[in-house]
Amino acid sequence: MTDNDTTPEFDEEALEFGRWLFAQACDFMLGAAALEQIPETTLPEIAFAGRSNVGKSSLINALTGRRTLARTSNTPGRTQQVNFFNLGGRMIIADLPGYGFARAPKQDVEKWQRLVDAYLKGRAPLRRVCLLVDSRHGLKEVDHTVMKMLDTAAVSYQVVLTKADKIGEQALETLCARVKREMAPHVAAHPVIAVTSSAKGTGIAELRAALGTLAQDGKTG
Repeated sequence: MTDNDTTPEFDEEALEFGRWLFAQACDFMLGAAALEQIPETTLPEIAFAGRSNVGKSSLINALTGRRTLARTSNTPGRTQQVNFFNLGGRMIIADLPGYGFARAPKQDVEKWQRLVDAYLKGRAPLRRVCLLVDSRHGLKEVDHTVMKMLDTAAVSYQVVLTKADKIGEQALETLCARVKREMAPHVAAHPVIAVTSSAKGTGIAELRAALGTLAQDGKTG
């Protein structure tokens, strides 16, 4: 495993631009419960996906430095639509419904899944999907299913390990090596694994910098 397999180092300029970008106003646009409700945009878009209760809302809140921008809950499946946020007129953030287990009627779960599938396959402004994976559990079969779908759709995605503070350093290193091996067959996977903890702030600055490279051209000022 090389140093570049997990969250890389960024220079001060990249880190500062990422910090500046995610400190901008981040305004809720709408929650889309149907494909026709998804807003048109020319801004680059970043989507956050993952199994239910993997920590998507917590990570979005940590990236933007806000506690309640994205709602968090201990109840899997609470996010029931695609929630869109405008980050300073430079980027759109999409918070996707969790996939896999959800405490909701089966027909609702299936409806959300069809919406997400259609969104991911047909969203032209989508620059990257952050595929969140709980560090305590690693990649599951349902994650590989989504990854294969993204491979087929040629949508770039990056594995983001969440809750890294919940396991020891050696266990985290072993996990990263295993995830790296499991990612190998997936052609659309970004080669770098992001390691984060929303609670401790681990990897947040680096993820901001990485996503900042996908934002509209231009610097602070």
